[in-house]
Amino acid sequence: MQSALHPVVGPKKDIHDLNGRVALVTGGALGIGYEIARAFVLHGASVIMVNRKEEQGQEAIKKLKEEAGENAKIEWLGCDMGNLKEVKDVFTGIRDREERLDLLILSAGINANQYGETADGIDRHFQVNWLGQFYCCNLLYPLLRKTSKMPDTPAPRIVWEASEQHRAAPSVVHFGSLDEINNPEVGNLELYGRAKLAIILGVKYGFVDRVIKPNGDNIYALSVHPGAVNTAMQQQWKDAYPGLFGKLVSVVMLAGGRDVEQGSYSALYAATSPEVEEKGWNGYYFTDPGQPGKESSQASDPALGAALWDLSERIIKSKVGEDALADWSSSKS
Repeated sequence: MQSALHPVVGPKKDIHDLNGRVALVTGGALGIGYEIARAFVLHGASVIMVNRKEEQGQEAIKKLKEEAGENAKIEWLGCDMGNLKEVKDVFTGIRDREERLDLLILSAGINANQYGETADGIDRHFQVNWLGQFYCCNLLYPLLRKTSKMPDTPAPRIVWEASEQHRAAPSVVHFGSLDEINNPEVGNLELYGRAKLAIILGVKYGFVDRVIKPNGDNIYALSVHPGAVNTAMQQQWKDAYPGLFGKLVSVVMLAGGRDVEQGSYSALYAATSPEVEEKGWNGYYFTDPGQPGKESSQASDPALGAALWDLSERIIKSKVGEDALADWSSSKS
């Protein structure tokens, strides 16, 4: 639902023609992800939405075709980011069948909530918000590289939904071991903040410094803060903090937040604006369209970024197999 203050409050929408381009949006059937997928469809892209629940995907397709027409190029695939073997199967399949991938938007996630572990035995905040989507990026990267070498093609972009709540990460974070990640003594907001910190670090010191620059790839990796947005995720505050406090936080966030469409604007800017390439803003974190943010000191620590990257690869290999990861320098033929 659009806010009554939508015309005068919040960022401006910035999106460009996407005819002939292919986009994949994790979390694309709900909330901000849906608004991103919707904008891509309305501007001519072929869109793949990836979510956990089929009924959400089918409802999203129905709404999009009602708005954009029956010929809208949109499909849904199911995948649980909390299951790394499922991530491997789904995204390897996408890579093998698709001929190009121009836009990869990582919008799946859970809000601050109580500690719990995924099917892989990993803190669910860390796996769903960061690790599972890191793995899907790895599996799709050869396809992004192939696309980047096509003639007359804008640089493919990877855009992550981060958050200003990365500042709420624990004061001491090492990303040294899975035992550190699986610590139920860490507070609910800190769990969420640590996962969002991982995204900003992974973009800057992983994708850009360890992959894109060494390969000489014409690919952009970016992270964005959508703002406090009125989505169903705000209801998770009630689960994170049972009782009156959680209810009050949920009410405040819903009352003062942007509407969902506005919450998509930072990601749409990062995904489509020519200004990103014109200004060489690779690896940047945006708090609004065209507004580079100021990260926390933790999010500006290259050693912490290196530790995160190494831990992420180690965990995936331990859960899926030593051959689980695609070669970052490979390209789909």
